[in-house]
Parts: sequence; C-alpha cells; structure tokens
Amino acid sequence: MSYVALSYWDLVFAAVLILANGLVSLRFGLGLEKTLAISTVRMVVQLSLIGFVLTFIFTRSSPLWTVGLALVMISVAGYEILARQSNRISGWWTYALGTSTLLVVGITAAVYAVAVVIGPEPWYAPRYMVPVLGMVLGNMMTGIALVLETLTSNARRERLAIEARIALGATRMEAMSNVLRQALRTGMMPIINAMAASGLVSLPGMMTGQILSGVDPVDAAKYQILIMFLIAGSTALGILLAALGGVHLLTDERHRLRLDRLHSVKV
Repeated sequence: MSYVALSYWDLVFAAVLILANGLVSLRFGLGLEKTLAISTVRMVVQLSLIGFVLTFIFTRSSPLWTVGLALVMISVAGYEILARQSNRISGWWTYALGTSTLLVVGITAAVYAVAVVIGPEPWYAPRYMVPVLGMVLGNMMTGIALVLETLTSNARRERLAIEARIALGATRMEAMSNVLRQALRTGMMPIINAMAASGLVSLPGMMTGQILSGVDPVDAAKYQILIMFLIAGSTALGILLAALGGVHLLTDERHRLRLDRLHSVKV
C-alpha cells in the first residue's frame, strides 16, 4: 500500500473549508477576518517552506544542519510563548525563561526518544530528530504559554492574599502555592485531554499521517503511544520549570511580591 499524492488543486479545494471560520466571524461580529486571513497565509507559506527545507536537510543528514534547524524552531517557539502573554515580565525575561526551558527539556526529551527508544542509525538523523522535536516543542510551547499566563494573571488578582501570607512569615513559594497550583493545573490540561481522547474521539496527527502513508495501523499506534508518553513527560517537566522560574521572577530574594515587574499588553 502506498500513499496518495496530493495535487495543488486538492489543497485549493480543501481551502474552501476555511471560509467557514470567516463566515462565523462575520455573522457574530468577532472581527477575526483579518487575523484569520493572515494566519492562513502564514501557515501555507511556513509549511511550504519547511517542506523544501526538510528535503534539503534530509538529503545531507548532517548533525550541524539538524542542530541549526532545532535552534531556529526553539527560538520561534520562545517568541510565540512571549506573544501569548497579556502580562509580561519586564525585559526579555519571559522570552528567556520560555526559550531556555524549551531548549533544555525539549532537546533532552527528543534525544532520549530517538537515541534510546527508537534507535535509528545514525541516531541524529534529521528524518527522525526533527519531527519528534517539533511535536515535543509544539506541545511544550502551549503548556508553558498557559502556565505563565495563568501564573501572572492570578498573581495580580490574588495580590492581597499573597502579600498577607508573606506578612505572616510565609516564603515566596508558600505564599504563591495556590497560584502555582492553579497554573500547573491549567498547563497540564491540554495534554491530559489529548491523551484521554486519543483513539476514541480522535486519531492523532502522527498516527493518521502514518496510516495514510501506508504504515500498518498497529505499528502506527505504537509510534503514537511513544510520542504521547514523550509529549506528556516533557510538557509536565517543562511547565514545572517555567512555573517555578515565573514565581522567582515575580518575587525577589527578600520574598516580596514584585508585580511592578509586570506590564500588560494587548494580545
């Protein structure tokens, strides 16, 4: 069994479906038509370009090209985390926190999955490393963006309660424990929902792609289970590090709440 190649006209016919989003926005006055159009064009351009880039990199199978593309992916993901924050820590701290977390946890998880679990030769082959890293980074990016947004928003809302705990002698971690717990719960929900729905409500993208390309469904399911475990573990560790880093950036060494470090932006 082989996959069915798509023509550009097939994509044009599929693009008609995106009009439903525009119609909903127009009907209810959401004002999302421009954003939707930009996002659609951006998606098409980005995916088209990455197709050519991956073709180029795959034919060379060089670790330098793999590392270079990985750094670009991490840098862009870090910016996306920053862009989704309505309450940002002054300076580039939010970007640095998100990017460093993605770099450490994302690279470690991807290398572990490819080198230890899958074990291709060579293990750094971009055909394996890049797709796995992309799936890890995409889910970590969502989790970290949610956990930081929830942490900063709730810190503003619960300022009086936090400062009261600090006045009574609580450390910054103790004073912000409720806010931290709420942020971690919010950051974990997307991957928990994805795992709960996999196989019954939806067939995840990787498994669907493999099946459409002719891979045996049982083998495709095995790979999807591996990826879900990988994404769940890396997302949990990533949002934990980001949340703890966020708590330290919102406080100082004297355990004072420093909301003056936040500035609000329109997302």
